Amino acid sequence: MTEDQEAELEEQADDVDETADEDAQDGLQAGDFVQIDYTAYTVEDEQLVDTTDPEVAEEEGVDDQGQEFKPRTIVIGEGHIFEGVEEALTGSEAGDSGTVTIDAEEAFGEYDPDDVQTVSADKIDEDDRYPGANVQVDGQQGYISTIIGGRARVDFNHPLAGEDVEYEYEILEEVDDREQQASGLFEMFLGMEPDLWIETDEVEEEVPVEPDEDEDEDAEPEFETEVVEKETLYLEATPQMTMNQQWMMGKQQIGQQVIDQIGVDRVIVQEVIDGMGMGGMGGMMGGMGGMGGGDIEEALEDADVDADEIVEELEGAEE
Repeated sequence: MTEDQEAELEEQADDVDETADEDAQDGLQAGDFVQIDYTAYTVEDEQLVDTTDPEVAEEEGVDDQGQEFKPRTIVIGEGHIFEGVEEALTGSEAGDSGTVTIDAEEAFGEYDPDDVQTVSADKIDEDDRYPGANVQVDGQQGYISTIIGGRARVDFNHPLAGEDVEYEYEILEEVDDREQQASGLFEMFLGMEPDLWIETDEVEEEVPVEPDEDEDEDAEPEFETEVVEKETLYLEATPQMTMNQQWMMGKQQIGQQVIDQIGVDRVIVQEVIDGMGMGGMGGMMGGMGGMGGGDIEEALEDADVDADEIVEELEGAEE
């Protein structure tokens, strides 16, 4: 084989490698938002783990738990679902479906007998002292397997530890609309979809002034006001949202994740207080003399009181 032929073969091999690399990047990739339907059962005894299907939820008797069962929006590669499912989604396209089995170790962990401990029943609330009760002991979450007298056997393993899990999924669509993306994230974090919208605002900011070359290095930095554009995600904080435990405990972290993944500059939470039809402050005034919001002079006339005499008496008292 001549040198020219060898060079041609090497060039063709390089072209094949480049084509393979391009093909590997086809389809959905890490960072893409997708809306998926899925149902997951344990492999051994077919116990329902999770579902987005309302019919499955009804069949399994979990549709009365206050949760809305509908397609879920996730970001591939962000740990919103098991890694094995994310790997199956990567490279796929909207409309694709499949089944993935997640090993126990990668799902809820292997079962560890050492995580079953005997504790004093005094550490458990009296209302929770029964087998099967979910309890928290010394900061650990577990459930009571047995309780006899003043001692309780508490299992701190996850209830599904040691179980392989089978996920059946369908990719409904890739989500490109940023407001829909944000809504999906909040629903995943909080279990609810708040009202939200994205706007670009002009905001005044204090920015540092670049110092002159001959300026003293130890001099205090100077700032000037500059108008900049900020892309803002506005979020309406309803009473339901403000009382949401996940939001109360982690609003800063949730907001930062939304900023990073949606690509906005900031999140502004707006609280709305609706009127309750109480007629203003009249009720309070009425309780302080029955005059309501009426004219004070008219009230004095109705009471047959001379306002000038009251003024004279007050001035005399001051003297």
